[in-house]
Amino acid sequence: MPTMADDTVLVTVSNSDFRTAHDGLVEAIESEGLVVGSILPFRDMLARTAVGGGAIPYGEAEIIQFCSSLLAAELVREDPRQLTLCPLSIALYSLAENPTGIHLAYRSPGDSTAGRRRAESLLQRIVRRAAELARLRW
Repeated sequence: MPTMADDTVLVTVSNSDFRTAHDGLVEAIESEGLVVGSILPFRDMLARTAVGGGAIPYGEAEIIQFCSSLLAAELVREDPRQLTLCPLSIALYSLAENPTGIHLAYRSPGDSTAGRRRAESLLQRIVRRAAELARLRW
């Protein structure tokens, strides 16, 4: 399997299920006072479009997007180009070969500015909490 980009952070939860992990991720986002902006059904999109015609590696896969207006304002005050960091997103997926291995992944915004460090900290808290909830509910 190819290696991931250096900026991808991955946390794996063993012996859980996709729905439980999904609910845990939404709860973790909302516990930060944030609102889920959209849920992108990534696996379904691949299945629907059948691009490449190959097997889809995912049992389930979605990307959950959300934003903090305070963090977004800080990021763009630091550098207007940082609007590309918004909304924040976390991918949630299981592989077809292992449906009880749930993966949470996000692209790290890096640490070159105070806003990016805050975004990284927020993403870490959300993923950590979501993983805890996915483990507890199994």
